[in-house]
Amino acid sequence: MNRVVDNVGDDAASWTARDKAILELLYGCGIRNGELTALDLKDIYWAQEVILVRGKGKKQRYVPLGDAAAQALRGYLAERTSRLAAGRPSPRRRTTPALFINLQMRGLDKSGGEARLTTRSVGRIVKRVAMLRGLPSDVHPHTLRHAFGTHLLEEGADLRAIQELLGHERLSTTQRYTQLTTAQLTQVYDKTHPRAK
Repeated sequence: MNRVVDNVGDDAASWTARDKAILELLYGCGIRNGELTALDLKDIYWAQEVILVRGKGKKQRYVPLGDAAAQALRGYLAERTSRLAAGRPSPRRRTTPALFINLQMRGLDKSGGEARLTTRSVGRIVKRVAMLRGLPSDVHPHTLRHAFGTHLLEEGADLRAIQELLGHERLSTTQRYTQLTTAQLTQVYDKTHPRAK
């Protein structure tokens, strides 16, 4: 997963800075595809190093913004500002509250248009980058979210903390998300059970 996120390049991305920021947020924050596309600029709290995520059932949660995700976001935001400013002339100022915008800024000049990136587009971006980096074609944004939860658990994070980060209402949902592998269970058994020795 790190290989994929670390190697978003021009060969795999239509807008490298944006696509890298997308992958960093999906994997680094464990957010859902719909939560990602719903993010607005105002949802980034730089001083607190968190993002405000609006989840299922209109629930909100703050999710830590790691260093890699923050760096990718800063790179993308600089390009986003330049692209908006360089757009075709318009009687209105070219702005949008949407954090992630589509490549052609389609819809921006319409009344109330935001040029917001769609969940479908995010799915295509993730699949394209993953496949070009050697992962199977069934990789999608939820795969990154699942990897986030699984990797936290593998590194010893508390299940309850993972539940909060993922925005799950029930702990049982988080438990399904973070299934331990047979190898992990064998390793724990070998280290801890007196009869394993």
